[in-house]
Amino acid sequence: MSERAVLHARGRILVGPDEVRDELWVVGGRISYDRPSGAREVTTVEGWVLPGLVDAHCHVGLDAHGPVPEDVSEKQALADREAGTLLVRDAGSPSDTRWIDDREDLPKIIRAGRHIARTRRYIRNYAWEIEPEDLVAHVAREARRGDGWVKLVGDWIDRGLGDLAACWPREAAEAAIAEAHRLGARVTAHCFAEDSLRDLVEAGIDCIEHATGLTEDLIPLFAERGVAIVPTLVNIATFPKLAAGGEAKYPRWAAHMRRLHERRYDTVRAAYDAGVPVYVGTDAGGSLPHGLVAAEVAELVTAGIPPLQALSATTWAARAWLGRPGLTEGAPADFVVYDEDPRADVRVLAAPRRVVLNGKVVG
Repeated sequence: MSERAVLHARGRILVGPDEVRDELWVVGGRISYDRPSGAREVTTVEGWVLPGLVDAHCHVGLDAHGPVPEDVSEKQALADREAGTLLVRDAGSPSDTRWIDDREDLPKIIRAGRHIARTRRYIRNYAWEIEPEDLVAHVAREARRGDGWVKLVGDWIDRGLGDLAACWPREAAEAAIAEAHRLGARVTAHCFAEDSLRDLVEAGIDCIEHATGLTEDLIPLFAERGVAIVPTLVNIATFPKLAAGGEAKYPRWAAHMRRLHERRYDTVRAAYDAGVPVYVGTDAGGSLPHGLVAAEVAELVTAGIPPLQALSATTWAARAWLGRPGLTEGAPADFVVYDEDPRADVRVLAAPRRVVLNGKVVG
């Protein structure tokens, strides 16, 4: 576009859950609600406009075997973009994806550095594998490398027990979280089971990924402390298959995984009802493909979260939680256009009409 060329979005601009405008303009890659003077070449897109969707648990640069080459990372990011995901919180990756920041056609990424796990207690080639005495030092390093987040592996299968078990002593977690906070970073943790949660929350953690182990006695603690959860229900759907594959060797673990899966919707709804912040994340990039954000929003609705709140968990609320703007004056023009009202039916998210990133139509 020339200097006088602008992009014009018209229809229903969903600035917030209760704020709707009729049109917006894109000037210099940023949003304006005032028609620019002297605009001659105007490209108009019409429909229902949402802020670029957020996937708050995604892994660009990672597949089932570990780090991937840049061309594969690019395909992952493009798959997310095509699905309308324009902001990703990368919840742990061994790959250096900083080069993506220089690409205006790829989603924006907030990185949590590389996973930090206990020795031989996580997926091979994914994490720094260390012992508790080294946790603070590694958290400090990843806090400096990331974009305001650090990712711990809070629990994983203990081969001696044959079941999920907490990875970190309470005092180690407490010291590590305090160090991250001192450095200005928030901390999240992968947690499937029950027994790591109380220690992590009381140690000051900011978020729990998956959170399938939430119980009635723990939910009020999460709500009181304001600890968010990212349920990744599209990933939890794989638990029965995982259990079947490991049952012969670890029957106790397999039975536990099935129980967590069976009560997954009740767990999420109980957390939401208690006031626990819930956000959308897909866990794409491990064994799951990218571009699943619409499916995850639909899963939250299936769990019993009202559609407007499920939509907010990938748009307005998610962006506020991550400190990134939505459809506000002067914000980067990152938005998605739909043919129908996604507030009425979240399944609309699966079919973006137009995707606009940094003020340019990219899909």
